[in-house]
Amino acid sequence: MKKLLLLVLSCVLALSLAACSGGTDTDVTGGVEIKKVSDMKGTVRVALAGWQLDNGINAQTGNPTIGLNDYLEQTFNKMYPNIKLDLYQIPWENVKAKQSAMLLSGDVDVLYTGGAFASQWYQDGLLRDLDDLIKEDASFDPGIYLEGIMNNSYSTKSPDGTKQFGIPVALGRRMTIYDKKLFEDWGVEPLSAKADPAEILEKAKKMTGKNPKTGEDNYGLYWSGNSLNGSTFVALTLAFGAKGAEGTLKDVKSIKWHLNTPEMAKVMEWLKEAAKLAPPGFVNAQGAENFGLERNNIAIALDSTGGSTMNEYISNKNKDLLDRFEPVMNMGPKGEGWVAVDPFIMAKNAKDVKASWEVLKFLTSPMTQRYMYDNFALTPTLKNADFVSPEDKYVKKALEIAAVGHSELMDEANPFYMSDIVPAVNGFISKAATGNAPDIQKFLDDLQQRAEKWSANLK
Repeated sequence: MKKLLLLVLSCVLALSLAACSGGTDTDVTGGVEIKKVSDMKGTVRVALAGWQLDNGINAQTGNPTIGLNDYLEQTFNKMYPNIKLDLYQIPWENVKAKQSAMLLSGDVDVLYTGGAFASQWYQDGLLRDLDDLIKEDASFDPGIYLEGIMNNSYSTKSPDGTKQFGIPVALGRRMTIYDKKLFEDWGVEPLSAKADPAEILEKAKKMTGKNPKTGEDNYGLYWSGNSLNGSTFVALTLAFGAKGAEGTLKDVKSIKWHLNTPEMAKVMEWLKEAAKLAPPGFVNAQGAENFGLERNNIAIALDSTGGSTMNEYISNKNKDLLDRFEPVMNMGPKGEGWVAVDPFIMAKNAKDVKASWEVLKFLTSPMTQRYMYDNFALTPTLKNADFVSPEDKYVKKALEIAAVGHSELMDEANPFYMSDIVPAVNGFISKAATGNAPDIQKFLDDLQQRAEKWSANLK
């Protein structure tokens, strides 16, 4: 969902301060020569969640940023001089309500939004399938996108996986990152390239307490204990083979729930033990403010982004921190975890479908993704993102994780998962952190009963 960009964009797009909206001589094309593509005429209404329209300054690095208006002036307006774009920028906090209203009233053609919103609108019949447009357009190559998110994400594909309704343009970054310095201080072997939950828990326990070299308090582990999408929980269900549910979002009423299985009990047992190893503030997504920086006191961070370290590198060229904080894959069997995907989508009743497709295609193109990476550090969705900085090992690792990603029913696109499972798991974690974890089997049995009752009450 937009937790992708409430997780990445909240700390990336928000990095830009609106300022000096005048033009710039800075090239945004990556050296591509811009030529006219078409004389097609039309007007396309585009609703953008969180995009920066004006030029500004990155608050974390101090570097200038080029707003979308300037980028379009240098590129799209020259390629399609007769297509007029009406842009509507919407803060993430108001995106679902505002974009829903625009879709229902027929006031928008193309949207950039959170993946869970897109999935819901598709199921509500508000979005257009793109398969015919893709098939008829020889210039569009769907093969350039990471297959795991292009073809296996609820954010871009219909619930039964047969229809393409979205094109992915931005990813959330969620990987395991560890502090090599703390590992050395404690004499612990580095994490494996695909560290599983057992290895992470074992090593985190060894590094919780007084650092033997510095005497400072260290915590072995960190993750967001109140995550809106339960991303760490999702990775654990993959790692322990705890499916949680079987069926399809196309027929939610017929989902078969498996929330009280032995595999799910292992997930909850891991969370119970791990909660003892994190700083107290983790239950409110606090306590890791220094992770990725010099004063860090956390050995391993789950579902981390590397953003703080990269910002420090960009600002001060501090390669020591870049070498110190090492990313590895997520906790799933292939190193996968939950991958947030934000797509571009088209309204069911778009007024000018052909012009809208040209706009959607341009805004998901490699050139636009390069622009968004260079200015706002958004993670691209391309198999060959050759514009990513050689030093940016965090985005590269995120792309590796996304390449093996896939959607399961333990996903924010599942309404019961978001309304009941995530809050219940977060509540369990909060109690476990104080040593008062509920009885796991009873907790899971209750959750199973709630799920079955929810399904039975659906029309």
